[in-house]
Amino acid sequence: MRKHYIDNLRNFTILLLFPVHTFMIWNDFGSKFYIWLGENRALSTLIVLVNPWFMPLLFVLAGMSARYALEKRTVKEFVIQRIRKLLIPFILGMLFLVPFQSLYARKFYDGYESGLLEHWKYFYTHFTDLSGYDGGFTPGHLWFILFLWLISMFSLLLFHYFPREKSVTVVEKMPAWQVLLLCIPIWLMYYLGNFGGFSIGKNLALYLIGYYVLSNDVVLERLEKSIGWLSALWAVGTIMLVALYYTHAYYGDLWVNYIGWNTILVWLVQGRRFLNRRMALTDYLNRASYPIYILHQSILVALAYYVVGAWNNIFVQIFVICFGSLGLTVFAHGVFCVMRTYLQTEKRYGK
Repeated sequence: MRKHYIDNLRNFTILLLFPVHTFMIWNDFGSKFYIWLGENRALSTLIVLVNPWFMPLLFVLAGMSARYALEKRTVKEFVIQRIRKLLIPFILGMLFLVPFQSLYARKFYDGYESGLLEHWKYFYTHFTDLSGYDGGFTPGHLWFILFLWLISMFSLLLFHYFPREKSVTVVEKMPAWQVLLLCIPIWLMYYLGNFGGFSIGKNLALYLIGYYVLSNDVVLERLEKSIGWLSALWAVGTIMLVALYYTHAYYGDLWVNYIGWNTILVWLVQGRRFLNRRMALTDYLNRASYPIYILHQSILVALAYYVVGAWNNIFVQIFVICFGSLGLTVFAHGVFCVMRTYLQTEKRYGK
């Protein structure tokens, strides 16, 4: 039986990227963006509330999905599917999408006026801090796809030598508080392969916990029985997170990883209770959410460049950038689907 709550949580999280990356244009925590208009504490606070958990949740869900996928597919089929879904889109995105958004960073910060072809050459020959905000080389938002590809392939070796079946007895004895304490190894793994805050070690840990622990219904049922105190800890922790942000700006890696993990557990339980069904948009977003992720940031950055030059009102800017980029991304995905269907039809009938 398909776990619809996994699909719905994944789709919801990907849609969150539109407001989060829109608000990044006004972040006040020292991280520039492709377009940056200055500091806004309110918008930055909204990012701070989401950042600890929304990308980690995607890795947890990917690990859970891998468990179910490997029950239906052979390892070879799984690898081929990962190549098609992750590696090939990553390569194509690095060729055509990421250079496009870094082009607009050069336009915004440096007044660059030459064309895309010249910038494309610049992009692949200038390596600085890998942020791409200076127009230099960056994986951009496709870091997620690269990490997920590497983690998926590496994890297959672990699954071979340590099958999930060997862990079931131990996992099903874990009380909810021990599951919550898994934030400690997640935090420690954060320092393994950390590239400017993007940690392949932490995301590997999240993926493996999703596969071995959180794909187990016994564990999820136990977490559901503990949802009261888990939610209370989440509420208190979130308030403390914002308070620390306002008073100290930096609130520590351990606390971020703890509150992020606490939030993920609460989301999983509530998603399993209330989102485990097909909704009106479920089928569409199951097909479209991944292409939307790939396309969204390049479109958002390009749109933002023109919007901030056309309007001075911050509310208008936010609205047009956020919802305009969502609409354009959905439209671009629709055009791609129509073209793909047309080409497949032409090939099938030899016209």
